[in-house]
Amino acid sequence: MPVPGENLSRDEARERAELLSVDGYEVALDVTSATTAAGDAAEGPLTFRSVTTIRFRCARPGADSFADLIAPSVTAVSLNGRALDPAGVFDGARIALDGLAAENVLVVDAQCAYSRTGEGLHRFIDPEDGEVYLYTQYEPADARRVFANFEQPDLKAPFRFEVTAPEGWTVWSNGAGERDAADGVWRFAETRPISTYITAVVAGPYHYETDLYTRTLDDGTVLEIPLGAMCRKGLARHFDADDVFLVTKQGLDFFHDRFDYPYPFGKYDQAFVPEYNIGAMENPGCVTFREEFIFRGKVTRAAYERRANVILHEMAHMWFGDLVTMVWWDDLWLKESFADFMGSYAMVGATRFTNGWTTFANNRKAWAYRADQMPSTHPVTADIRDLEDAKLNFDGITYAKGASVLKQLVAYVGEDAFLEGARRYFKRHAYGNTRLADLLSVLEEVSGRDMTAWSRAWLQTAGVNSLTPVVTHDAGGRITELAVVQDPGNGTPGAAGVLRPHRIAVGLYRHEDGELVRYASAEADVTGARTVVPRLAGEERPALVLVNDEDLTYCKIRFDEASLETLRSHLGDVNDPLARALCWSALWNLTRDALMPARDFVDLVLRFAGRETDIGVLQMLHAWARIALVHYAAPEWRAEGGRLLAQGALRELRLAEPGGQHQLTWARFFATVAESESDLQLLSGLLDGTAKIDGLDVDQELRWAFLEPLAAHGVADANVLDAELARDDTASGTRHHVRCLAARPSAEVKDRAWARVVESDELSNALVEATISGFAQSGQRELLAPYAPRYFEAVERVWSERSIQIGMSIVSGLFPAFQGESAKVAAERWLAEHADAAPALRRLVLEAHDDLSRALRARARDASRQA
Repeated sequence: MPVPGENLSRDEARERAELLSVDGYEVALDVTSATTAAGDAAEGPLTFRSVTTIRFRCARPGADSFADLIAPSVTAVSLNGRALDPAGVFDGARIALDGLAAENVLVVDAQCAYSRTGEGLHRFIDPEDGEVYLYTQYEPADARRVFANFEQPDLKAPFRFEVTAPEGWTVWSNGAGERDAADGVWRFAETRPISTYITAVVAGPYHYETDLYTRTLDDGTVLEIPLGAMCRKGLARHFDADDVFLVTKQGLDFFHDRFDYPYPFGKYDQAFVPEYNIGAMENPGCVTFREEFIFRGKVTRAAYERRANVILHEMAHMWFGDLVTMVWWDDLWLKESFADFMGSYAMVGATRFTNGWTTFANNRKAWAYRADQMPSTHPVTADIRDLEDAKLNFDGITYAKGASVLKQLVAYVGEDAFLEGARRYFKRHAYGNTRLADLLSVLEEVSGRDMTAWSRAWLQTAGVNSLTPVVTHDAGGRITELAVVQDPGNGTPGAAGVLRPHRIAVGLYRHEDGELVRYASAEADVTGARTVVPRLAGEERPALVLVNDEDLTYCKIRFDEASLETLRSHLGDVNDPLARALCWSALWNLTRDALMPARDFVDLVLRFAGRETDIGVLQMLHAWARIALVHYAAPEWRAEGGRLLAQGALRELRLAEPGGQHQLTWARFFATVAESESDLQLLSGLLDGTAKIDGLDVDQELRWAFLEPLAAHGVADANVLDAELARDDTASGTRHHVRCLAARPSAEVKDRAWARVVESDELSNALVEATISGFAQSGQRELLAPYAPRYFEAVERVWSERSIQIGMSIVSGLFPAFQGESAKVAAERWLAEHADAAPALRRLVLEAHDDLSRALRARARDASRQA
């Protein structure tokens, strides 16, 4: 349960940073207890010993301050050799420090708890072989669950770790280390000054592979970076470390060429770890990833592209975030937006995934557009009052909108100026902390542009603009004027009246040999409400006008009526993959904004998705089509729409190239929309071998994908699911099994799943998510209806009693969105009656309410089409 003082505020952090500076940490952990059996709940959590020595200075001798620590107990505390009473100075989250000297030494001996929520030092027992694996995850402020510290990003310091671990284990940290044969302790080299949240420890019987990156620098010296990659032993047979190393080396080459600043942290280990809450974390020298990036079965090229993007995203952080770090979480974008942009930029420039900007336009930006139209939208540079705010700020605005804005910045100042600005920024602020003004000043230096006005428009205001072409023609069909009209925010809360400068390309497309091809294009600087693009005057009448062709800016694309009609009939004919992806994204935004009926979007997917060549775009279309059906379509059309999608998916599945990635993608989509008796019989037959589709390999991961709809429709019972678990008795199999069990259409099943998630903390973070995923089945609306009032009765208690990570999963995952108008009314009542609830909790409920309100508007639009 959270304790007072756990939620550090920005003001407290600023005051502490003005008072203290840290010279170094020595952290000694003893995790030999990890392999012992955990006690029952009455005995408390399983713990490990943590001894921390902090050397720090105080600007005002005699002042008071505090250190951060979240631990079940503290054995001893000493400050400058003076023993302090743990019971008197430790309140469960902070250690009070009074009478500080100019130079201080704090020693804290504590019993810290292993985590089951992915926060702090996570302990995982592999069900396949009983082996125990540990890893840490801290961002934004969970290092204090492992060792005493000053938990804020601007109090950087060198760290020296040592770890006592069970016999036969290997331990990794940020610096290079080895086991001392004399006492069995793993000792690691001291790091350069880094923030607490990017320190790391990984320990256990991991499978480990190595390689070496070498590069000759401009001064003739040879840079050698030892590379390592690890995973659980149970996944070793699936681990394609060679491809991980290939992308890693390509990325290091790319960033060395662009940044002119050698990788500063020695070795480069990458750990793929179980039950990870996020995609990855940029701990210098010891990056951690979710182990789902190790593929147990056949996956598409898009999965490998996604992994490459994440590897490069985290690598970019070695400079943006680790070498130079934001002062406080307000400027989280200084690392996350840059890393998100650089992930795609490097992937396109250095790897085999040269279509990365297409994926970015179609997938990543969709996350940003959604986040930026919610009541909780915020500027890229956000107002982060405390750590709870910070936790929720790892969102689509900070990542994807910020990256989109940086892509626009590159178009605005030029690629060369942007990279030169980055180089100067690293050299000027290495191992330090920065704010927005520090970056803007260096970009202004190198570009000669007014960055203050640009920042005010793009970084310090919220909302997304829409750009619409207005075209007039003469009697001969030639363009007399093409203008771009900018809407200030399309009704986005908090964004009314905000018009931004956009550097865009406008593309004109016409029919040629059965394709829609670009025949003219012009770049333009859009300013104000209406901008004329004179270079396109005199061109022949286009079939399609695409504003933001090449996806240079961040906006919602709208179409003139002629272009929209062209897309309704010829969307699949657009021959440029990026342009086609932009059209799909624009049409999806029209659907979300209730400007296009949901069934019209489903119809476009049915007619044109089969022609989509980019597998990542196709997967996104499948996700959007399902959302359109489940949430945005009028209720009376859902059954027909579901039947049409299942028929279309099966048709494309049978037409796809045998054994190809399109076949696999359509097979997975078919499983998500299968509802009829014949559809479910086919899935059952593919599982037991009585049915076959040429080339389709139903491997273990695909078996679980087929089993979930069978379980949700009552075809696969607990015995069938238990038998499948026996076939795949692994960590992944356990998660799939839990999800499928919770998906069964039974009141008893739902009640048990609810109790395990909401009323108990017995499940780990991964199993909480799996249970929620199985519980919330769109086809079980009546079965789930009784849980709507229970949700609003429990949500505040859950938030106060559970960790923020688990709280976020429950609050967002169990919101009763399928209950429609009744859930909307209940949410509004809860929000009105709980004005004093935790701001982060209110934000999550408000966002879920907004999603539901948007869905109800879309349903009304869809129903009006039928009428």
